[in-house]
Amino acid sequence: MTIADDTTQASRPAIDKKALLAKYIAERDKRLRADGNSQYLEVKGRLAHYLDDPYTPRVERAPKTDHVTFAFVGGGFAGLVTGARLVEAGVTDVRIIEKGGDFGGTWYWNRYPGAQCDTASMIYMPLLEETGHMPTEKYAHAPEILEQCQRIGKQYGLYENALFHTEIEDLSWDEANSRWVISTNRGDRFTASFIGLGTGPLHVPKLPGIPGIESFKGHSFHTSRWDYDYTGGDPKGAPMAKLADKRVAIIGTGATSVQAVPHLAKACKELLVVQRTPSSVDVRANAPIDPEWFSSIATPGWQLRWLENFTANQAGGNAEVDLVQDGWTDLSRRIRGKIMQLPPEDRTPMKMLAAYEDSDFEKMEEIRARVNSIVADTEAAEKLKAWYRQLCKRPCFHDTYLQAFNTPGTRLIDTDGKGVEKITEKGFVVAGVEYEVDCIIYASGFEVGTEYKRRAGFDLVGRDGLKLSEAWAEGMKSKHGIHVHGFPNAFFVQPTQGANLISNVPHNLTDSGRTIATMVKHALDVGAQQVEVTQEAQDAWVELLLTGMGRMMGAPDCTPGYYNNEGQDPGPAAKLNVGYPAGATAYFKYIDAWRSSGQFDGVAFR
Repeated sequence: MTIADDTTQASRPAIDKKALLAKYIAERDKRLRADGNSQYLEVKGRLAHYLDDPYTPRVERAPKTDHVTFAFVGGGFAGLVTGARLVEAGVTDVRIIEKGGDFGGTWYWNRYPGAQCDTASMIYMPLLEETGHMPTEKYAHAPEILEQCQRIGKQYGLYENALFHTEIEDLSWDEANSRWVISTNRGDRFTASFIGLGTGPLHVPKLPGIPGIESFKGHSFHTSRWDYDYTGGDPKGAPMAKLADKRVAIIGTGATSVQAVPHLAKACKELLVVQRTPSSVDVRANAPIDPEWFSSIATPGWQLRWLENFTANQAGGNAEVDLVQDGWTDLSRRIRGKIMQLPPEDRTPMKMLAAYEDSDFEKMEEIRARVNSIVADTEAAEKLKAWYRQLCKRPCFHDTYLQAFNTPGTRLIDTDGKGVEKITEKGFVVAGVEYEVDCIIYASGFEVGTEYKRRAGFDLVGRDGLKLSEAWAEGMKSKHGIHVHGFPNAFFVQPTQGANLISNVPHNLTDSGRTIATMVKHALDVGAQQVEVTQEAQDAWVELLLTGMGRMMGAPDCTPGYYNNEGQDPGPAAKLNVGYPAGATAYFKYIDAWRSSGQFDGVAFR
């Protein structure tokens, strides 16, 4: 993707900004709901079968009652990169506890047809240099990402001590012995000197709260538990031949559906794509990676250079070149280009914000025009246009999603922002019309806006019985997003209150893993029994965070979605869901110097 040239820009009609903003607000208002996140169903009780693991059989084992140096909750990228860094530091006694049947986290569960990363493989897939793996394409598909997770687990010996199909029931600090006591649903009760938590937001599936959802007599499943026994095919792209005589509905048109719909369109007798809000779908331009080219750039330190280059281009840096060249860096280049067109004396915050807005308007007009150029049915094309700013919802990039609506048998069922009215025994109802189908696929995503305790499945209990839910009752409070006062020897691996680089989350996780491994090794070297951020240092970090610009996603005219708490006021705690005020590039430089100094300012080793 490149910035449009001056000729193209000059030929465009002028944008009526006032009318466009009015359209954005009108589309938002259609979709506003008072119930916010409560509109989604928690998958439990009679809905619990949607959580069944269709990929790996559960293996019986004896309960663990031993002690490990480091226990990590979550076997996705966070657990894998932290475990790998610990092993590199000489801490090999690492146990990962994972509710899935293997490593992978989101990529263990997401095996729907067409699943692939939305950020370029070279920077998205962790530890490529360490494992010697060359991605096969610019945007790797799910099987390759899962294989990379397994490759990390094997190379670093993380399988030997791992507990799969296991969920934490209680995780409490034992002050007298300076260790954590861990109880699970498999009867385990073991201890660990240190713990890490990388539960993430993308592992608890949610279902839309549509009346009658349990009444459907046909077949149904969630995209994170794809039923290949029913559809035929496999995650690697084999045809879903069993759908050839089936009428199928997929409810939801977010990033998952954008990837799955093209495959379903080719397989089903009839496919109904049920839409409440369209995604913005820009060009992806996926392509194989040339081995000869890769060998020329894969010199020592190559992945870190690519990570830093992406962050500098996408998150406010001043990189002279763009190694990644994707939709994220394209957006940033456009914004910088607009701002640089301003005379120096006009680069005030207000005028730079206006330039940012102009760039966004132009980009979204291009994305809407792309729909017209691809979708033959003019009525469907109009309904597939995204009427909001690009970062109101997760931007999508795909080269065959819009084209799928030109496939015979594929129909868009647009609900005009209202959603499905009800599920019946035979299908679903939209605007009073019942559509009979054989199968309903719920592409409704994962829980993001729910409280941490609900997503994790347990409440961490620290010193003096302090629960994490109590410590964070008024919002997350930490230092670096890693250390929380009152919870010694515990480390959180996630982006918030650190770099907060949402466009490439694995960069945050890999860097945090390096910090944790450095600190654990130091603690073991000096014989420290406890590692804990001081209250003063935590307070100072939170105070620093609040000097920044605040949350950048979810403008008031944004259509509801998980980026903006479904259009509801997220409350005062949300002001703490931010990152380092100087930006991601500056944070990574800061934290590297902080850990490399060996002083670990603000953290006590006792």
